[in-house]
Amino acid sequence: MKKLLMTTTVLAIAASAAMADSVVRMGTEGAYAPWNFINDAGEIDGFERELGDELCARADLECEWVTNEWDSIIPNLVSGNYDTIIAGMSVTDERDEVIDFTQAYTPPDPSVFLAMDSGLDVTSGVIAAQTATIQAAFVANAGWTLIEFATPEETVAAVRNGEADAVLADQSYLATFDGQDGMVILDRMEQIGGGVGMGIRESDGELRETFNAAIQSMKDDGSLNALIEKWEVSSTWQ
Repeated sequence: MKKLLMTTTVLAIAASAAMADSVVRMGTEGAYAPWNFINDAGEIDGFERELGDELCARADLECEWVTNEWDSIIPNLVSGNYDTIIAGMSVTDERDEVIDFTQAYTPPDPSVFLAMDSGLDVTSGVIAAQTATIQAAFVANAGWTLIEFATPEETVAAVRNGEADAVLADQSYLATFDGQDGMVILDRMEQIGGGVGMGIRESDGELRETFNAAIQSMKDDGSLNALIEKWEVSSTWQ
């Protein structure tokens, strides 16, 4: 209890100091269920929508949600079109050279391969991945044949129509397609990236610390693990 009270106090102080304007524009892709997607009502939904709203509430901030295509999501954060990225973005050294990150709000989610052939040797196949993802970088660095697409849906479609032999993506995303149209998740897994965090402009250090405190408060009281379990996006925090 004492730890929770101390965390709440730090959070309140950080929030009051960080934002003169209490509206924070939350940038997401809206195309990567269960992390973030557009529901039948045309609204942003998913794990990160629920998480972001709770983080803003704890920091006494008002969330304003904005969608942006993945391949330009970092440049549009830097140019000021929104204030954060909360879009299933793994923390990497390369990205950290351009923007800052909060502490991770989920542990690394295993990356898996979805294919039409359960016996596929991925090292000799054509592997699809979404552009500018840790999975695309992994395939390229391994020296395998890579084909990139702008959206995650297109990577799966490439396997379905025979343009690619497999797609490499987060297990939580590809699990939805396992068993559909003869597609199967292969036994092989890759551990890539350092967990998922919120992207913040390098000039917005106070905002980063505000969200760091909010994320920590959710870890401390168990509510973050409850959300992770609800949406099945990764393993929980131990």
